[in-house]
Amino acid sequence: MSHTIGLDIGGTKVLGVLLDADGHIARESRQASPHTGLDALIATSATIVAELRTAKEPVGVGIAGLVDAHGTVGYSPNLPQIRDAPIGDALAAATAHRVIVDNDANVAAIAESAYGAARGTRHSLLVTLGTGIGGGLTLNGCVYRGAHNFAGEIGHFTVDPNGPMCACGERGHWEAIASGSALGRMARELGAQGGGGAIVAAAGGEPAAVRGIHVAQAAAHGDADALALLAQYADNIALGLAGLANVLDPERIVIAGGIVELGPLLFGPLRDAFRRHVEGSEYRRDVTIVPAELGERAGAVGAAILAREL
Repeated sequence: MSHTIGLDIGGTKVLGVLLDADGHIARESRQASPHTGLDALIATSATIVAELRTAKEPVGVGIAGLVDAHGTVGYSPNLPQIRDAPIGDALAAATAHRVIVDNDANVAAIAESAYGAARGTRHSLLVTLGTGIGGGLTLNGCVYRGAHNFAGEIGHFTVDPNGPMCACGERGHWEAIASGSALGRMARELGAQGGGGAIVAAAGGEPAAVRGIHVAQAAAHGDADALALLAQYADNIALGLAGLANVLDPERIVIAGGIVELGPLLFGPLRDAFRRHVEGSEYRRDVTIVPAELGERAGAVGAAILAREL
């Protein structure tokens, strides 16, 4: 098989790639994600497939949410109109291509294992820190999907029963304190209390406008409040990573999402905090924590790799 097509369907865009057998992107296409229901989403995806196709290449799809083994998306947090949606069958009917569907973090894990930061490992964990937290578990060289294909929802376990409310409606989930969104919330709370002057200034002087990027900007200039906030945020991330490492014993943890652009400002305190929290750190082999390498194309590339199974 010389080429396959991969689609990464997200809340803001649908990104598609035509991938050759060596992992090189031969062609790329993207469109804004529609939010009017399944028919519009399938039409957009089919248009991208038509732009990328050279023959009847198999199509892989990665989409956030609960995706069963038949390619039906039961629930997608970033596409609220998509419920119990037969994405695989609908796209196959619209394009006359064979289609396989999986969770977006699973396909990103496939991509990073094949061509990115998890190359050469058999046991790795991909963690996406964005609006929420997603996870892809690669165990003994294979993505672990669980009994119902829903494994990897790593953002949704409780780390603090009295913690902030998670977007899923439960209180104190790891996602609520360690997602990219959580960093912005922490900074806004600091600003509302009269602190974080440099962070608020980076946001134009309005505490309610503060986002994670403004913390990064202030920290890059050495602001003490911003650096302290990043240290707390890194500790929040490390709490979850250490728990997962205790359970899964990965060789490597790959961090994806826009938050990785913080570089050493995040990864330095994160690695230190992880060593404090993981069980028996002085007696176990080091678990390396590294940034993802494939950026925004990881999901589409991984979906195209998944399509090789067809």
